Amino acid sequence: MLLLVFMKEERFFYVPQATEHCALPQEEAGHAIRVLRLKEGDTIFLIDGLGGIHQAEVTLASNKKCEYRITESHTSPAPKFPVTIHIAIAPTKMMERMEWMAEKATEIGFDELSFLESQYSERRTMRSDRIEKTVISAMKQSRKAWKPVINDLMPLKDFLDTPREGRKFICHCHNEILRSDLYKEILAHNGDASQQNVTILIGPEGDFSKEEVQYALEHGYESVSLGESRLRTETAALVALMTIRLGGS
Repeated sequence: MLLLVFMKEERFFYVPQATEHCALPQEEAGHAIRVLRLKEGDTIFLIDGLGGIHQAEVTLASNKKCEYRITESHTSPAPKFPVTIHIAIAPTKMMERMEWMAEKATEIGFDELSFLESQYSERRTMRSDRIEKTVISAMKQSRKAWKPVINDLMPLKDFLDTPREGRKFICHCHNEILRSDLYKEILAHNGDASQQNVTILIGPEGDFSKEEVQYALEHGYESVSLGESRLRTETAALVALMTIRLGGS
């Protein structure tokens, strides 16, 4: 069995279906050869995003190709967190802030990320492939074997109309709509089977409209607050993630 005790200098690469191939994907190969200067005989580690971590030996390092031979394999168990978390967020105007959020969320640990188009959205088009690259980079940096699912932008109504298991929360700042504290809600139901899957909605800088909040409540979402501070969209997502992690642990 491959012992997962890694040193700082060890190199990790994202290779979906790594056992079915013998060469790094083009972008990974370019980084391995031109940046890291890998050569035949060097040891690398491959993560496939589905729990597989493979130790491999470089067998060919040319200008355009980096081939490998797997020497040991280990299947990492699914994340041990008792709660799976789906973050659904209205993206900010600046993509860099969403990329930063996705990077930090990956390091913390989450399971699925969706992007919402709501009434006050600052951004109504986006490239989810940029978020994919950020998540993959964070996976390799934090040495995680499981890749979160990244979904394309979709209308909020369509998201709310889609049935989802587990508890569902919508964070907002409307004082006239009754809200519970998210941490207290999670803590009070710690260990409850209904809380094994959690979906959390984060609105844009202008917040969800009252009508959108009401529509969510009609579809089984719980109205919650993240505290007294007014948070930026990306900060709110990370606060919600950590709140659920801490309260559900």
